[in-house]
Amino acid sequence: MKQYLRQIHPLAWTIIIGTMFGRLVTSMSIPFLSIYLTRVLEATPTQTGITVAVSSLAGVMVSFYGGYISDRIGRKIVMLISVFSWAGVFFIFSAAEHLWVFFVANTLNGLCRAVFEPTSRAMLSDITSPENKLLVFNLRYAAVNLGVVFGPIIGFQLGSSESTFPFVISGLIYIAYGLVLFLQFKLQHANLPERHQATAPRLREALITTGRDRVFLPVLIGTTFCVLGYGHFSSTLAQYLARSPIFENGSQMFSYMLSLNAVTVLIIQYPLVRTFRNFPPLVPLIVGNLLVATSLMMVGIAEGVIMMMMSVILFTIGEVLLFTMMDMLIDRIAKPEWKGTYFGTIGFNNIGSVIAPVMGGLLLSQFGAENGLAVFVPIALTTALGVPFLLIAHRRLVVREKQAESTSLSM
Repeated sequence: MKQYLRQIHPLAWTIIIGTMFGRLVTSMSIPFLSIYLTRVLEATPTQTGITVAVSSLAGVMVSFYGGYISDRIGRKIVMLISVFSWAGVFFIFSAAEHLWVFFVANTLNGLCRAVFEPTSRAMLSDITSPENKLLVFNLRYAAVNLGVVFGPIIGFQLGSSESTFPFVISGLIYIAYGLVLFLQFKLQHANLPERHQATAPRLREALITTGRDRVFLPVLIGTTFCVLGYGHFSSTLAQYLARSPIFENGSQMFSYMLSLNAVTVLIIQYPLVRTFRNFPPLVPLIVGNLLVATSLMMVGIAEGVIMMMMSVILFTIGEVLLFTMMDMLIDRIAKPEWKGTYFGTIGFNNIGSVIAPVMGGLLLSQFGAENGLAVFVPIALTTALGVPFLLIAHRRLVVREKQAESTSLSM
């Protein structure tokens, strides 16, 4: 292992460590935004939901072209502009006093994330040898979750649910991250790959191609419901705990739940992936969808800390199955000449994370936080709507692969 770690590019280490600190400070502030808006600004759940959702909406609109932009003008320029812009966005959050300013800031937050993160992953791919790519991307995923283990607890101690001061810390950390990246780009200039030239992806052509794929289309629809369920964790759940009369200190509980989620990912990811890697690729997604839906139902039933923490563990198992297996599935069903298009188009399932905060806000406004079942039963059932589409995709994939196998045998 030490031999492989020494082979990792210094810039790759900068991105991995920067990712850890970046997630530490963002999980210290952003997850508490919905609580801050409802408590301090006295925004309605619907207003809060829309303000939280706009970040994901901005990301969905931009992420499809994120890789193309970095191909055209270079990863280095895109990463530096977006990381310093992101720092500025956090300072806007820290100075905001009105709901519309938070709306604008969160829109910019989504744009910066949608440009910086895919570009940083593309840079990792560019500077890493094929035999080390799996290790590097696993290290990055571990760094994300390591940051989220401690961020929410620190955020709670700093009063993120009642103050915008933690956003100042986030901004300073991202400035430091940007400066280190700048120095690394200067030092490693000779060892960086040349800029790629690319033709602009055509959205209409991509949608037509993927829309005609009888396996991919139900996968896209089904995973949209999966992402919808996942999106309620950091939006609806946060508001529910902050308002619920059942839990005395909902904000503190939410910070512990976020940390438990990240710790559970770190513990179960490797054994879970090993267990399910030989299953048909859609089976883990179906199981993951059902686990997330069940965990959301448990939140509505829960009247104590133990049941709530059990729901988090169940939710996390579902999350890992969904998001670690999705890339493997897309790689398997995509036509070789269209793999980039398929990976780009699957990003549209993030529309689920746009709908989740708005849907949760409307349900909380209608039924109130004192009626958990009325809020979370519709959420759980809506999440489970992904299962029929994933089952259809599973059956069609089995038929397609049998036909391909018989064709190859007859040739």
